[in-house]
Amino acid sequence: MLLAVDMGNTNVVFALFEDGQIRARWRIATDPRRTGDEYAVWLTQLMNIEGISPKSVDQMIISTVVPRARHNLDVLGQKYFGVAPLFAGEGAAAWDFPIDVDEPRSLGADRAVNAMAAHAKHEGDLIIVDFGTATTFDVVDFRGTYKGGIIAPGINLSLDALVNQTAKLPRVAIEEPRTGSVIGRNTEDQMLIGLFWGYVAMMEGLIARLRAEIGRPAKVVATGGLAILFDRKTEIFDAVDADLTIEGLALLAARANAQ
Repeated sequence: MLLAVDMGNTNVVFALFEDGQIRARWRIATDPRRTGDEYAVWLTQLMNIEGISPKSVDQMIISTVVPRARHNLDVLGQKYFGVAPLFAGEGAAAWDFPIDVDEPRSLGADRAVNAMAAHAKHEGDLIIVDFGTATTFDVVDFRGTYKGGIIAPGINLSLDALVNQTAKLPRVAIEEPRTGSVIGRNTEDQMLIGLFWGYVAMMEGLIARLRAEIGRPAKVVATGGLAILFDRKTEIFDAVDADLTIEGLALLAARANAQ
């Protein structure tokens, strides 16, 4: 089995692939101080609950945007699964598509994996929207070339700034506003309207500008935990693919094996 690990700034997703399909997945909060031993205790217990032996893992691939956690994930693979992990974008798992930006090495592994996976699954020009700690918009042309994109504050970051920098505003859950009106009649509703509909307006506006600059029809693919929430209230997404990043890692591992 392949163990694919996608470490973002907020969460880490572990997924086991068997015959190219996701057999199980688990999520844990990102903590760069967490050791390989701690990961092993948590992960092997979850695998046992699912009836999966740790000995069945014979390959591991990692995408991380948290450099401090790299060593601990490497220890997890080598010590507890007996495999040397592949790191997305490096060695046998190096990118095999053009990255047409000013500083190609600065492209985050998660965004590169999304670009590769989206091009493998969809035809034509693409805009990939990934809802994470930051919300990113990535442009991939019809040839599979990564052309650049946009980084915007994630909606939870926006909420944190609003709550932490004001004296009386409460913390609210990120959800669809309870009222169809955009005139809120209490503090909580006004905050939800500003956060939710403000974010929808930001996405729709940026995607309209991206499409105009691309100059050709571009398909919008959304991924990340909040994609489904926003998809219910906007028509801008052509496809929602919650597993885009983790499936991209599996694709990258398969290509590495084929070399």
